[in-house]
Amino acid sequence: MKSNAHQRYKLLDGTMVPGTTTITGLLNKPALIIWANRLGLQGIDSSKFRDDKADIGTLAHEMILAHLSKRKPETEDYSKNQIDAAENSFLSYLEWEKQHIIEPKLTEFKAVSELYKYGGAFDFYGSIDGTLEVVDFKTGSGIYDEMWLQISAYGKLIPEPIQRYRILNIPRTEDESFKEEVKTDLSLHFEAFLKLLDFYYINKQIKKG
Repeated sequence: MKSNAHQRYKLLDGTMVPGTTTITGLLNKPALIIWANRLGLQGIDSSKFRDDKADIGTLAHEMILAHLSKRKPETEDYSKNQIDAAENSFLSYLEWEKQHIIEPKLTEFKAVSELYKYGGAFDFYGSIDGTLEVVDFKTGSGIYDEMWLQISAYGKLIPEPIQRYRILNIPRTEDESFKEEVKTDLSLHFEAFLKLLDFYYINKQIKKG
């Protein structure tokens, strides 16, 4: 089934807090404006296009999680074109997986930081070739700087040691290709995330007057 793109997160006292996607979404992304304009010139509704690709990404994640937990993925809510595109990403994941020893501990896990007051739902935490990692699966066209801010925030939601952070790009293309980047220290990225989080809460107060 399709998941809600806008997750809701609450502290123990019931206070609503933002998710990591909301916070990193505060960054200025001029490339997205150019992309939307280009689609508009082609007569394509960028919002519908984006939502379609988001559904494909959600289904690709579902296929990977079903594979890791040895169950059948739920695909009934998706069109054939979406299923085909998601399968392309899944096949890219399998091509990557062949090269590693994968031992998941937490997958698609939703958590909240009581200390920093934000939430997030990360894709994978576990052992990759004997090293504890947080892995974020991305089905778009590349790996971008703001993704590291998001995965650094995921790391703070896990009360266990993290040795590496990995972003795995598994595109919707048919060639089973993938790209990945691995980092061990995201302290500066998390500092930048916290600056954005501060801005979020300050801006919220400003709007209240």
